[in-house]
Amino acid sequence: MRAVVQTVGRARVTVDDEVTGEIADGLLVLLGVTHTDTPQVAATMARKLHELRILDDERSAADVGAPLLVVSQFTLYGDARKGRRPSWTAAAPAEVAEPLVDAVVEQLRARGAKVETGRFRAHMLVESVNVGPRTLVLDL
Repeated sequence: MRAVVQTVGRARVTVDDEVTGEIADGLLVLLGVTHTDTPQVAATMARKLHELRILDDERSAADVGAPLLVVSQFTLYGDARKGRRPSWTAAAPAEVAEPLVDAVVEQLRARGAKVETGRFRAHMLVESVNVGPRTLVLDL
């Protein structure tokens, strides 16, 4: 599982002119799933995201109650080392990835986090205002 995490002043996801998720002063999480990921990996990712000390004064979303906007992003597993057309073979198929993205969201909520989401398999417009800027890649 791979995540790109950004501290944001605000972020939102829109699908077909409908806002599906929106946060202020929190973390935007772009989340990709690969073939070897499991529910245990999803639980570990949720814990790391919630406790990641990337906010001001080295605090975490868990420390300050910051919301998270989780957006599935299979392109995080794109491979463009050869040629100009990326290969997506390292990305898990949707029927494998969707339950694991949902598991990360459920685990975050079980920890008490406020979580908003995009919509799986939809053409999403993702808007964000990065604070810092602070961006981190988590690879599990």
